Amino acid sequence: MKKQYNICTRCVMDTTDPLIYFNDFGECNHCTEAIKLGKKICFPDNVGKQKLESIIRKIKEDCVGNKYDAIAGLSGGVDSSYLVYKAAIEWGLRLLVIHVDAGWNDKIAEENIHALNNLENVDLKIIKINWDDMRALQLAFLKAGVPNQDIPQDHAFFSTLYSYAIKNKIKYVLNGSNWETENILPKAWGYNASDGKHIKDIYKKFGTKKLKKYPISSVYKLKVYYPFFKKLKIIKPLNLMPYNKEDAITELEQNTGWRYYGGKHFESIWTKFFQSYYLPVKFNYDKRKAHLSSLIVSGQITREEALEELKKSPYNQSTIEEDKDIIASKLNITKEELEIYLKSEPKKHSDFYCSEDTYLYKMLFGIHKKIN
Repeated sequence: MKKQYNICTRCVMDTTDPLIYFNDFGECNHCTEAIKLGKKICFPDNVGKQKLESIIRKIKEDCVGNKYDAIAGLSGGVDSSYLVYKAAIEWGLRLLVIHVDAGWNDKIAEENIHALNNLENVDLKIIKINWDDMRALQLAFLKAGVPNQDIPQDHAFFSTLYSYAIKNKIKYVLNGSNWETENILPKAWGYNASDGKHIKDIYKKFGTKKLKKYPISSVYKLKVYYPFFKKLKIIKPLNLMPYNKEDAITELEQNTGWRYYGGKHFESIWTKFFQSYYLPVKFNYDKRKAHLSSLIVSGQITREEALEELKKSPYNQSTIEEDKDIIASKLNITKEELEIYLKSEPKKHSDFYCSEDTYLYKMLFGIHKKIN
């Protein structure tokens, strides 16, 4: 029996998320839980200011005599760019900044990365993922037909970042994740990018050659070994300060030569295609609903503004065929092959090995939560 359509009365999440549910006021579990979480982790006030000042002071004290105070990943997007800018210029932290190039960079994002490299206290290192590996892995995920097509990129980003932190004896990792703009993300729409066994299982079924240099890791290594045994401390400063997306963009543009690239996570050519076309067309998942709902919950936009935005197509209909040509060309397949994969039967991540389903994962996740 088909589920009756419903939309939240407070945000714009709806029953395109199969796991959503509503209270007696028509408010969904996502925004209700996001509000509760925000009270625990987000402090855009004097409390957050004091917490952040204390953290910065502790980092500087601990790192006297070291070449770097902290390490940070940089995609060229708003969150990571603003974090690097504030940390280097306002807080005076000496940063090793890592950009992991997975072969999908938008031109504007690349220019943003180099613009931030000109900042004082920033030492930028660009690590290129072997393209043969990346292409093969991306194609395997496309053939698998699962929702989260960003797992191959995201896994490489965090695996590389943490390994460079250890290699350079840096124990503080600055992370641009934040409650203000990312407080809602339906579990049914994706899967944990840290699960190396999940990646291996999909690649075993759909890969065509042995991966040579792809930096594959594991849930245990990323979530427990690095923070617990190697003492990596993951800091999320944007949760301890006022963080308004539009204000951050303005500040970056005025002070660094940084430019906006058109949408959340659109700094990646692949992510733009996956979020704006692949997910809506194949799964009827429109990630704008989660992004906009997050901004509604944090008070940065109104529900009415979000609904108006959602009236627009999630992708540019005048350029989508050109975008498909670009994607097919980079993956070294024909456009006809790409269309076959796009129209194939949608799969769940649970159709493949998922560490999240195991007792060990649940135990490790519990440890991870205690650490953080």
